[in-house]
Amino acid sequence: MAIQWFPGHMTSARKKATETMEIIDVVIEVLDARVPEASCNPMINEMRLHRQRPCLKILNKNDLADPNVTQAWLNYYNKQPGVKAVALSCKKPGDVAKVVGLCKSLAPHRGTNLKPLRIMIMGIPNVGKSTLMNALLNRRVAKVGDEPAVTKSQMRIELNDQVSIIDTPGMMWPKIKYDSDGFMLAASHAIGRNAVIDEDVATFLGDVLIQRYPALLTARYKFDTAGMDGVDVVEAVAKRRGYRIRGSELDIEKAAMALLTDYRSGAVGRVSMETPETRRLMMQAADLEEQARLAAKAAKGARHEADEEDEPND
Repeated sequence: MAIQWFPGHMTSARKKATETMEIIDVVIEVLDARVPEASCNPMINEMRLHRQRPCLKILNKNDLADPNVTQAWLNYYNKQPGVKAVALSCKKPGDVAKVVGLCKSLAPHRGTNLKPLRIMIMGIPNVGKSTLMNALLNRRVAKVGDEPAVTKSQMRIELNDQVSIIDTPGMMWPKIKYDSDGFMLAASHAIGRNAVIDEDVATFLGDVLIQRYPALLTARYKFDTAGMDGVDVVEAVAKRRGYRIRGSELDIEKAAMALLTDYRSGAVGRVSMETPETRRLMMQAADLEEQARLAAKAAKGARHEADEEDEPND
């Protein structure tokens, strides 16, 4: 099942962000450190490159992600022109304190009383944009919630005489190209639950954990992961927690939510669902699959034309 989620207000948010891009100096793109590239909105990249704006990529929630994988992603992003990447937690004031200085390094000609630095915070829903905004200002000005699409409109605040910040609504893009991206985003709670089936998302998460972090599953749930797949993981959680309905049948829905909640809160451990290498391999496999699909379609069309030519004329 492919996951797609593009609420109506995001069309107007995209239009407004495109207009605002013209008057800002630096884009802060907040990413989820557990799924950096899956949570990277291609429309944001297109907007800022069109206006030639530098970007500070913040890998937020780094305290929930695998530190070795996060470092690999920092190396990956810091090789890109006009990009500086940093991993931090927007809930930690000490981490956030360095953000404005990093933005100034990307726009050294701005940041004075005569030429204030104009920053726009962007990203997909529920990655921590509003948390970052509140932390920068050291007061609550942006609504924060553990649900996607809490912020619905832009907000501009003067940090001081030298810096102004614009917070934007979370923006998805109209079509998620890779199925695995949809599942990673849903598992990380960047997509509304109305667009997903929790059991399917938990099964996907279980597969990732079995492949990359089996020891964390064993430590959290005290079961042997040998020979398991994602379906087995969800069922094992249900058995371990005693989640049952009508006396004996496993409550898979409750177990799925328990696994997802434990991942999202960090109770499972520090998990990264993608690495630069797994990303490369996933895209390579998807491209080969698409090429095969197009070749099969072309072959079918050619056979149809040949059959038409072979039909006898009346």
